[in-house]
Amino acid sequence: MKELIIASNNRHKIEEITSVAHGRLMLLSLTDIGCSEEIPEDYETLQENARAKARYIYDKYGRDCFADDTGLFVEALNGEPGVYSARYAGLHASYDDNVRKLLNRMENQTNRRAEFRTVICLIESGIEKYFTGICKGHITEQYKGTGGFGYDPVFVPEGMNRTFAEMTMQEKNSVSHRSLAIRQFLDYVLLEHKKNVFI
Repeated sequence: MKELIIASNNRHKIEEITSVAHGRLMLLSLTDIGCSEEIPEDYETLQENARAKARYIYDKYGRDCFADDTGLFVEALNGEPGVYSARYAGLHASYDDNVRKLLNRMENQTNRRAEFRTVICLIESGIEKYFTGICKGHITEQYKGTGGFGYDPVFVPEGMNRTFAEMTMQEKNSVSHRSLAIRQFLDYVLLEHKKNVFI
């Protein structure tokens, strides 16, 4: 089975990725490889942040790996919080801090349209490959649901009437930005692995 390192220690993110992968890959977290460093994510685009994390792990450990970066882009706020989604309310902000700031910024806004974007950077044998997933939807006026993480309690995907936080993981994975990017990534990795097995 193909082995890859996830350049993350975010438990929620790893659970989502593992759920979509369905045991088709051997996935190792940073904890699994003994890496406890905080990898900087201070670039201006999701692609640059994903690349920085994956490149750090590949260069240090010499093992195939991948990293993702995700942002929530709100139309009425000119794309905020965007690449700064994880630290919207400050460098050490909690999920709740970020959501409260977003709802405050959206007060009295009639345009609630937004989209989540995920970019995955895969590095295999030093070669980089990118995969992108986008989920359009809108921002609610208040928290709804207790599941998920991040902005899930205030984001409703297009064509649905529940927030990500009101869905099961399976329901969320059927439409989410991250699962769309992961599926592209898995299709590529598994196809390439299959080719190599038969070479």
